[in-house]
Amino acid sequence: MNEPLGLYAMAALYIIAGIMHFIKPKMYMRIMPTYLPNHRALVYLSGIVEVLLGLGLCIPQLRVISICGIITMLSVFLLVHFYMLSGEKASVGIPKWILILRIPLQFILMYWAWFYL
Repeated sequence: MNEPLGLYAMAALYIIAGIMHFIKPKMYMRIMPTYLPNHRALVYLSGIVEVLLGLGLCIPQLRVISICGIITMLSVFLLVHFYMLSGEKASVGIPKWILILRIPLQFILMYWAWFYL
């Protein structure tokens, strides 16, 4: 076990986040952009992807593809973050300053993943 603790912390973050898509799917469906179809299926699909990518970080042979997948996934999730800034209904009551701070957080998470390439 020569792997850094941060890598396993990142894996846990994505596994837990993915599981939350199944525990609280309505929360995720509320923030889905209206232009995307079949919100429930997309929420479950993204939850599955997050869990698989988190697990992939723990398997050395899958680590690189999982890291690339995480960076891609976070890039796609930027659509949701920008959508939430588009209006009061889309923001689901989250203060605008928090929504704005979430955008650079996505890039920090991308860098965290890229760091382990």
